[in-house]
Amino acid sequence: MFNFYFGVAFALVNFILFLTCYKWFGKAGLFAWIAAASILANLQVVKTIELFGLVMTLGNVIYGTIYLATDLINEKYGEKEAKKAVWFGFFTLIMTTIIMQMVLVFQPHESDIFQPHLEAIFGFMPRLVIGSLAAYLISQYLDVKLFAKLKEKFSRPDQLWIRNNGSTMVSQLIDTFIFCTIAFAGVFSWDVWMQIFFTTYVIKFVVSAASTPFIYIARGFKHPEETQKPGV
Repeated sequence: MFNFYFGVAFALVNFILFLTCYKWFGKAGLFAWIAAASILANLQVVKTIELFGLVMTLGNVIYGTIYLATDLINEKYGEKEAKKAVWFGFFTLIMTTIIMQMVLVFQPHESDIFQPHLEAIFGFMPRLVIGSLAAYLISQYLDVKLFAKLKEKFSRPDQLWIRNNGSTMVSQLIDTFIFCTIAFAGVFSWDVWMQIFFTTYVIKFVVSAASTPFIYIARGFKHPEETQKPGV
């Protein structure tokens, strides 16, 4: 049960840091959060844990906050800014992959002890990033469009939970399938793959629902850039 209780605390820390980032830095903080979360999610996902007898990867909580950030941008600054944020995260992943692959090519000094550890983490990263890039771009664009459509039908301020959860839960199902197929098919056995797919989506589903109070809190923060007319 340690992983469960620690996981709850871990999720809470992620949400609090998300709120702090937006509170202190406004819209720029959301863009920065998306960039950082995109990288951290791809680093965390290489670690598998057991929860309730099922195998799952880390990275789902921090990755779920990316949807939280883009939905908040969509809500407060418009669809155009949300799409820009998606591309910003996309560029961040590509940049990180290119730079770190070049870092691995350098011949280490004989006293170096970290090259094997870097290779263990970033050597596997190209496949993870290909899966992540494909899943990220498709699902995030779907999320932005679904949120905008839901905002037309459920436009009241108190219906934000419908816009947030409705768009996220659909788009994350697509995201999970694409990422798990590209990143883990053939790496793990079919049974383990199915467990990872199922648990990954369930965790994302739970994170999305748990993040609802935090997006309401974040929407209440006021920043100077909000005086500008939202893009469409």
